Amino acid sequence: MSTRTNGTKRGLTFTEVAVALQSLCLFFQAVTAGMLLNSSHGYLMHDVGSKVLYAATMLYLVAAVLAWRKGGGSSRPALYATGFLLLASAQVALGVAHVPSLHVPLGVVMFALSVLDLARALSSRPTPRPAAG
Repeated sequence: MSTRTNGTKRGLTFTEVAVALQSLCLFFQAVTAGMLLNSSHGYLMHDVGSKVLYAATMLYLVAAVLAWRKGGGSSRPALYATGFLLLASAQVALGVAHVPSLHVPLGVVMFALSVLDLARALSSRPTPRPAAG
């Protein structure tokens, strides 16, 4: 027996896309950090990736604030996004200062937190309800 749904499919929200982009950028940064050890192109890719990551983190903050203020959602994602922006700022400062003993572990923590936040964002989505009849 199959279950019929009401036919409405809900796409990803702006906030979900922004946190997914942030997580993807953090993964890219981990890959390019490894490339720093083997390739002359690793530095350039890691440098460009850091700027894209910072922009993605700001985009996540904008999306979270819009969802909270305009959409009537929870303020929690906006607080998470603010924390990520602060962590990203610290990460940039540590990278520029060439402090790998703090820069690398902070990057790992940021990736883990971003993936957890993405899982939270995607798991809090309402599931379609079966249609009556």
